[in-house]
Amino acid sequence: MDDGKPPGGGGDNGENTGRSGGDDADEGNLRFEPHEGDFEGANDEALTIRLRLLAQEHADLDAAIRALEAQPHYDRLSVARLKKKKLQIKDIMQAIKDQLTPDIIA
Repeated sequence: MDDGKPPGGGGDNGENTGRSGGDDADEGNLRFEPHEGDFEGANDEALTIRLRLLAQEHADLDAAIRALEAQPHYDRLSVARLKKKKLQIKDIMQAIKDQLTPDIIA
């Protein structure tokens, strides 16, 4: 006999199964409130990961600049653009470090 419940006898224990037309009047109002403590480390962790990726890109640009400059006839405009990009990345890295370091006013 099929009573519309999932196999295993579920449905009578008061849990919200997500099916419409049930006896649960608050079914559409199910919400989970975030806790502020849950997000504190996430932002710092994301910034730390971004900082590592930027540091790797900075090192890669440095290697590319050195490789180009090692050639006898290199494109100075390309090297200048790479150096500019490297400085931009360094500025972004410093801004992230500033965000990660709390301001302590003495």
